[in-house]
Amino acid sequence: MKLNNSFITHDDGDQKLLVSTGASEFSGLVRSNETAGFIIGCLENETTEAEIIEKMQQKYDGPKEAMERDVKKIIGQLRKIGALDE
Repeated sequence: MKLNNSFITHDDGDQKLLVSTGASEFSGLVRSNETAGFIIGCLENETTEAEIIEKMQQKYDGPKEAMERDVKKIIGQLRKIGALDE
């Protein structure tokens, strides 16, 4: 899975922004915290949930279960707005 072409990302230094190009039903901007920004960054290239979790474990110190929940939640939200190609 990866972000589809209807969305572009922008890193403004503090946040990763996900912007609709107008080619999707969702119209707007998604602001993200550091964790969601990391997940969105991973989705700029073809990846899987397991690969994202593995990358998070390498970067962050925390329980794997919490990372799994975060990844599932963010991916679910991105699915709702049609931001993923699967």
